[in-house]
Amino acid sequence: MKTLRDVPIGDTVKVVKLHGEGAVKRRIMDMGITKGVSIYVRKVAPLGDPVEITVRNYELSLRKADAQMIEVE
Repeated sequence: MKTLRDVPIGDTVKVVKLHGEGAVKRRIMDMGITKGVSIYVRKVAPLGDPVEITVRNYELSLRKADAQMIEVE
């Protein structure tokens, strides 16, 4: 299983599935990250947290723990 956390900088991936439950999953979906959407990984902070992505034409920063819940291809 490949997650958003594993994607190198500069790659574009497609969301396959969201893992997690309840409020955390709902929050990720509210940010526009849903099944089938494309995500471009813009940059990663020097210590690896957070990850900056572009989704649905806006920029977003995600913690590594949240990025781990997003399965991509």
